[in-house]
Amino acid sequence: MRSWFDPFRWRAATLAVSVVLLLQGCGAGDSSPAEPSPLQAAIAPSSNTTTTSPANSTSRRLLEKPLAPDRVISGPGQLVSATLINTVAAADIAAAVQGHDKMPSALPVYAVTSYRLTYVTQDGYGNDIVASGLVSVPVKEPGSPSPVLSYQHATIFKDAQAPSNNVVAAEPTVILASLGFIVLAADYVGFGASKAGQHPYLLSAPTAAAVTDLLTAARTWRHNASVIDNGQLFLVGYSEGGYATMAAHRALQATNSSHLRQLVSSIPGAGPYHVGVTLDMQLKRVRDENVLIAGLISPGFLRYLGSTIRNEVRRLIMRLVIPDDADVTFQSTFLDNFLADNDAAIERDSNVHDWKPEAPVRMFHGRDDQTVPYVASTRTLQAMQARGAGNTVTLTDCVATPASHLGCVAPYFSHALAQMAPWVRDL
Repeated sequence: MRSWFDPFRWRAATLAVSVVLLLQGCGAGDSSPAEPSPLQAAIAPSSNTTTTSPANSTSRRLLEKPLAPDRVISGPGQLVSATLINTVAAADIAAAVQGHDKMPSALPVYAVTSYRLTYVTQDGYGNDIVASGLVSVPVKEPGSPSPVLSYQHATIFKDAQAPSNNVVAAEPTVILASLGFIVLAADYVGFGASKAGQHPYLLSAPTAAAVTDLLTAARTWRHNASVIDNGQLFLVGYSEGGYATMAAHRALQATNSSHLRQLVSSIPGAGPYHVGVTLDMQLKRVRDENVLIAGLISPGFLRYLGSTIRNEVRRLIMRLVIPDDADVTFQSTFLDNFLADNDAAIERDSNVHDWKPEAPVRMFHGRDDQTVPYVASTRTLQAMQARGAGNTVTLTDCVATPASHLGCVAPYFSHALAQMAPWVRDL
């Protein structure tokens, strides 16, 4: 099965992908006289990435103290419930990652306690709904603050894979929290508590809302539970998670959210920020595999297709995206706009590449990516710099061999941690 974002294979490579190169710079040689601390290992600069734009010249952002929770009585951002899921011991996290030869023998610093939050957000049709997400907290000394890391997961096709339904030692949320972060992870609409609805795939507004409304609900929860953050916020995610990260950052800035004042940086990886060019590539794949209709379908001509051919193209592209055994429903608005040649709707509803960020954006992508084309990131870099972003936005190349979509997941985590290292505190 070929997935658009291939992340259904994410679970098969969870340890190698989500963890292994969290600590890529740690050095795994047998001759090492002493283990580096897990933190040192995690944030060591990666040796297998190279930047394609000038080094960051943005000075360290001034960070505020933690903010009091927003008074959300009802509507988006309202905290509905919080339920304790489990506590995973640091030793169990270490055991979960020890089977891989690229892993250091001691990664975790803290045990991790996780909670399932339900909160109000909006679906792909603008309706208020109750969604769910995960908050994983490092077990530190009472009163110890932690930075907040909002982790946006890649495309999944099973509800059981949603963050709040899959809280085990080898998952990225738990591992990142064991390093000292308060980790938030939205299940996304269509998963978890909102499984009865459709997942608003590649629709920017509800995608961003699932993330930003969880930020608000989690701030309320932290206040109620006396869990202290240090005033720092980071946004990270790969593939669809990279798209969600970019969409959330843009939404925080567009609404002048209070969360924006604490955002240190966003670090999106290999996301289809320019949905139009990503779909053009998927259409090419359909043409290559279906020679009988290849001559009939091309960008700029789709609107003239008969309903029979258009429905077949729609089916073929959706087959590239969603496996047959998926147990969740994907909203097809993004694809319907594309098949109607409605560029204005794609720009309005889906694209997140053309704006000027105020806080640093540190993109990451592989040139050999056949799932999300590298050009989706280069177009984003060009558009942002054309708006005057300068070095506030950068693009780092993955130099894995091959630098494919799946092959660059692990280097992405190394990149993300290296990017956070100069700024993060209280781990």
